[in-house]
Amino acid sequence: MTGKKEKKSKNNYLSNGDNIAVNKRARFDYAIEDTFEAGMQLTGSEVKSMRLGKVSLNESYADEQKGEIFLINANVAEYPSAPNYLQHQPTRLRKLLLNQKEINKIIGSIQRAGYTLVPMRLYFNKRGLVKCELGLGRGKKEHDKRETKKERDWSRQKNRLLRENG
Repeated sequence: MTGKKEKKSKNNYLSNGDNIAVNKRARFDYAIEDTFEAGMQLTGSEVKSMRLGKVSLNESYADEQKGEIFLINANVAEYPSAPNYLQHQPTRLRKLLLNQKEINKIIGSIQRAGYTLVPMRLYFNKRGLVKCELGLGRGKKEHDKRETKKERDWSRQKNRLLRENG
């Protein structure tokens, strides 16, 4: 065999390019029209906990406070190896780092057009930095959700038929 063998990691840490957490309900509950990539202001124990994958985006959202965008209610579990004085609060406000032009666009959309800013996923980029993908969208009505579910079921059934007959 030629080529390089992949090294298997002995630890359970996430590497660069891996998803840390994904908000699966975001595309179901909201009609996402635009996405943004934002950096995050984190402490050391938060990053280490994220490397272990101990993050939940359920019930989290992003909002504007004093001209800045914050991630609210995202649960990052405490890092077990850190001493008590270096621990972080699991659901504290985390500042999202965006360009001023992007911040102005987001704030304008939220205030004027009634959009919601939803965290879609957290991931490590190629340089190993934590990034948050934000979706700007409107909440779906119940009939929109039924339509989404119907389309998803039909595409599954169509793929199944093609696989069996084709």
